Amino acid sequence: MDRFATNEAAKLDQSWPNKSDESPVQVIFGHMLDFPVAEKGFSIRSVPDGCLVLDRHGKIAWCGERSSLPASCYSLPAVDYQEKWIMPGFVDAHVHFPQYRMLASHGEDLLDWLNRFTFPEELAFESPDFAEQAAAKFLQHLVRAGTTSCLCFSTTHRVSVEAIFRSAKNRNMALISGKTLMDRGAPIGLLEQSGNYISDCRDLIEAWHGQGRLQYAISPRFAVTSTESQLEQCGELASEFSGLIIQSHLSESIAEIETVKKLFPWAKSYTHVYQRFGLVRDRSIFAHGIHLSTEEKDILGANKAAIVHCPTSNTFLGSGLFSWRVNKENHGLRVGLGTDVGAGTSYSMLQTMKEAYIVSQLLGCRLTVNELFGTATIGNAGLLGIGSQVGTLEMGKFADIIVVDPVATPLMRDRSPLSNDIQDELFSLLILGDDRSIISTYVAGVAQKSDSWDAVNQ
Repeated sequence: MDRFATNEAAKLDQSWPNKSDESPVQVIFGHMLDFPVAEKGFSIRSVPDGCLVLDRHGKIAWCGERSSLPASCYSLPAVDYQEKWIMPGFVDAHVHFPQYRMLASHGEDLLDWLNRFTFPEELAFESPDFAEQAAAKFLQHLVRAGTTSCLCFSTTHRVSVEAIFRSAKNRNMALISGKTLMDRGAPIGLLEQSGNYISDCRDLIEAWHGQGRLQYAISPRFAVTSTESQLEQCGELASEFSGLIIQSHLSESIAEIETVKKLFPWAKSYTHVYQRFGLVRDRSIFAHGIHLSTEEKDILGANKAAIVHCPTSNTFLGSGLFSWRVNKENHGLRVGLGTDVGAGTSYSMLQTMKEAYIVSQLLGCRLTVNELFGTATIGNAGLLGIGSQVGTLEMGKFADIIVVDPVATPLMRDRSPLSNDIQDELFSLLILGDDRSIISTYVAGVAQKSDSWDAVNQ
């Protein structure tokens, strides 16, 4: 097994007394596991008797084997998780904050589901009080599932964006969101009634982007709900703020694609619509991408755009099966993983990985443990532009970490003796695990899963 480097111990030990702002404040012991990027995909790095030292900023000041812990840390407050696993927190690359309670809403297909359930639910976010309460509950659901960062949609209401940013900032979370842009194809209460939406975006960018660990994302919902004028203005905004992520949806269902053809008869393809307005670039992240043509895949790959695979959503709505391996290896697409709550059926990235594995089996291109855990951590972090901050257990990164019990249920305990190595144990976790396997979730070094669930439901 690969080992964490321990030759930094002496240097860091000598620096702490002279840098009070980086003074260590806590030690966490346990079996450390992460999934760093390797020459071909991701590797597994395992330190069975390891420890992390956290500083007062919630970052990892030191990591290594317990036996190499610097002497100056011996008297620090410590938590010993023993055989439990300490892993990077999960990063969700596609989720809808306003759909936080909409799971298990049955629709015939994507468009029917949107019209019957999603749009009526999102109308409620016009209320600042409702949006604030929903934001707190949404983040608590993420934390309980072991997710410490995400790229999420809000609604068209400015107050919903402000609510999720405010709640995330209070937790010091790395969260990316933006005002959802729609000016047709939805109820009046969700449509932009004036031309001020780009001005609203600029105001929100100025107020929130870069505050704490927050980022703003340009967020046209999808081509079905945006006119050419709105998409053109989104492209102009993307050029003005070239460092921002662009998030949208692409090629999720056959009916959706047919609707796009009718609305944009000049377009060669669904992807061409976004390309025409300057929305296909290296900071573009599109959810789904199930029914892309070869030409579309090549366009996305050439522009370094990313597709986020949302397997529980795709199977729940009957949208189709995304071929991860073909898109990534044959067309150079960057691929992420997302829960897509509320069409997705679980906040758990473990359950999302499980469904991704099943889909890959059905398509004859089996995904590996390394690919799945690597994508759900450092891979997704890289897509979101936060890979230097989170995603692996390394010095200088935020202590966005989870403590995992690989035998959290009676069935998992019975299954455990059959595992021959760490890959077997990880595979068992992703197939059988869920939020019960997440013992604790730390965001920037602060344990948050123990927060009172009642406190956000009062």
